[in-house]
Amino acid sequence: MSLRVYGGAIGAYGFPDGHPFGPDRLAAFWNEFERRGLHHLVQLGEAGACVRDELLRFHRLDYVERVQWQSQSGEGYLDYGDTPAFPGVYDAARAVVGSVLDAAAAILERRCRAAFVPIAGLHHARREGAGGFCVFNDIGVLIEWLRARHGIRRIAYVDIDAHHGDGVYYGFEADPDVCFVDLHEDGRFLYPGTGAASETGIGPAVGTKLNIPLPPGADDRTFHAVWPRVEEFVRAARPEFVILQAGADSIAGDPITHMQFSPSAHAHAAERLSRLAAEYCEGRVIALGGGGYNRDNLAAAWCAVVEALRRDP
Repeated sequence: MSLRVYGGAIGAYGFPDGHPFGPDRLAAFWNEFERRGLHHLVQLGEAGACVRDELLRFHRLDYVERVQWQSQSGEGYLDYGDTPAFPGVYDAARAVVGSVLDAAAAILERRCRAAFVPIAGLHHARREGAGGFCVFNDIGVLIEWLRARHGIRRIAYVDIDAHHGDGVYYGFEADPDVCFVDLHEDGRFLYPGTGAASETGIGPAVGTKLNIPLPPGADDRTFHAVWPRVEEFVRAARPEFVILQAGADSIAGDPITHMQFSPSAHAHAAERLSRLAAEYCEGRVIALGGGGYNRDNLAAAWCAVVEALRRDP
């Protein structure tokens, strides 16, 4: 079985007028992906938009209806100023979720061993609203879908985006079966200001979440120093499915963050999580592109993830 990589309709998810999360991000990745010849070495996937009922597995109905309404006019913001509406935003955001669910279905049906969806990993969207360029939280929908449709309970989510994955963390803060691990720039210096090391879950989920805030300027040496904690934590969870959010805004030179990773950190994360998935859950791992606002960085980091996932664990 091979790796499946998604394109197509997810390219419509991007904000106009010079927004950092512009509609050119998929093309930036795809050009480098083809330049390296990777399109000849993987399955190419494309999926349609998910149905509204899938969104409602994670999101509140009133919020989904609000996105539908603002999608018609394309006016206003879906949060407090980072995530503008645009004409068609509802369908574009549903395409992201639809591609992620299709990728997971392909993995579970053994049509591929692993999958990568570049325009995905929208980890700031909350159950009740948008946040940080993220309209619908494809990760949250995926987790709820894995449970409802496939009976999968223990899910490991690992996030190496520079920003804390607050929408996922707080969406499952009290859920002991979601193993949440997040390496991110310290929230005292970067949006969304959350993800302190003391945030380890609440109620029955205390101890099932690992937040590792890193100082501005954290580089590959820092990454490799803390990475063994990630593997240890995931091993203890014995996951049935693994999700990697491979945000490229933690790469040196991103215009809105202060971290200094290189693409080799992303390759290492993908390779090691692929091995853990092979050990615990028949290799079931999906990687999502997440953030990244320097186009050369995201192309290099995401191609490194694809190359790592292609290798047999």
